[in-house]
Amino acid sequence: MAELRETLDQQLWDFVAAYDAAYARAAQTVGLSAAQACLLDHLTDGSCAMGELAAELLCDASNVTQLAARLQARGLVERASDPADRRIKRVSITPAGRDVQRAVRRAFAFPADRLGLLTEREQRQLSELLAKTMAPDAPAPPAHR
Repeated sequence: MAELRETLDQQLWDFVAAYDAAYARAAQTVGLSAAQACLLDHLTDGSCAMGELAAELLCDASNVTQLAARLQARGLVERASDPADRRIKRVSITPAGRDVQRAVRRAFAFPADRLGLLTEREQRQLSELLAKTMAPDAPAPPAHR
């Protein structure tokens, strides 16, 4: 059992690394870093407070400020004070940003390519297994190695 768990652990790490690398390549097709593309992807519902973005992206607010500034310089996002609280800065995606966001999504073929290797039955089985491992009542994962 220990050998199987070690193998699964390595396979999961390899999958995540391949997924991240493919996302970074998709972002590069439009001249973005993976972090910039990820920020754009979090703006699908309109605008978001910079602090909220930092929490969603699991990074420091200063990183979001830097990412937003670079995206704003390219005309992909706009930053403005929140009308209800001028201390809060909100970031919103522009029409050009939506075009770039769609281009990244089109270029990110990794999930579809990998799932295409599985039969429909295998895809259902994988979906069930992933849902089981990610269920809210599943035990907390161990700390990173």
